[in-house]
Amino acid sequence: MNKITAAITGVGAYLPEYKLTNKILETMVDTNDEWIVSRTGIKERRILKEPNAGTSYMAIRAAQVLFKKHNIDPKTVDLVIVSTATPDMQAASTAVYTATEIGATNAFAFDLEAACSSFLYGMSVASKYIESGRYKRVLLIGADKCSSMIDYTDRATCIIFGDGAGAVLFEPNTEGLGLQDEYLRSDGFGRDFLKVEAGGSVLPTTVETLEQGKNFVYQDGRTVFKHAVSNMADAAEKILAQNNLKKEDIQWLAAHQANKRIIDATANRIGLEEKQVLVNIDKYGNTTSATLPLLLWDFEKKFKKGDNIIFATFGGGFTWGAIYYKWAY
Repeated sequence: MNKITAAITGVGAYLPEYKLTNKILETMVDTNDEWIVSRTGIKERRILKEPNAGTSYMAIRAAQVLFKKHNIDPKTVDLVIVSTATPDMQAASTAVYTATEIGATNAFAFDLEAACSSFLYGMSVASKYIESGRYKRVLLIGADKCSSMIDYTDRATCIIFGDGAGAVLFEPNTEGLGLQDEYLRSDGFGRDFLKVEAGGSVLPTTVETLEQGKNFVYQDGRTVFKHAVSNMADAAEKILAQNNLKKEDIQWLAAHQANKRIIDATANRIGLEEKQVLVNIDKYGNTTSATLPLLLWDFEKKFKKGDNIIFATFGGGFTWGAIYYKWAY
């Protein structure tokens, strides 16, 4: 019997209609298009404007797109994982609500939170469930309503983040395709450099925390950038070394879309050409957990069966890692 690996067999996505362009941001904070593009690579980002709509709103729609595109009966899904840093609410799981709303009535569900590495970690978790042989279909969704934690008077953060969701379906594969290997790391040293300080159990929301802006995201940009460049590039390099891969063996780099300079540094470290690097940060900004599945959604038609893809991320906490993956269709 051939070894079971976990392979992505379908992709879906949802992006809000509203586009927050750099030109619009120029009217909101002291910044300009040239400055934003030169430092981040971002030209516009999508913002969810629907009233009373949270992360699940986008997760549900991304899953529905996947189901419709690939003619999937949601009742055949065994597990739903929502990777997110912005759950709908505390205590009540966003994934559980999402699973019910999409009709995945035979699935169990849970949230997975590791900041911008949430989807990458989710790929690892989803694959393990498939490889166990007990589960046949795992729906992994990366979704974040980043605008819910952004102060749009803070030019250091409001230019970076956007909203969106992407979904992938993992199924068993016996051709040796799918997830091949992983290198995942974390370090609590980074806890204070990228965070939303209030709203959790350490510092619950109060009138004072709201007045002090502690319910918005805070980022020490210089420190985060330095560690992101080194760690994401290191992870990509190590996953190649771990599998005796050379740059000639890799077709694509799917890196977390946080900053174009970080993406370029990672690609340069493993010797890839610009045409091999998947980039859509210019259109969506940093959608946190959604960046990787949105890359798959945008570039799916370019992939060929057997293509080697290196996924790499870095996120708050700090969390980071890389995955070696063989495209399965």
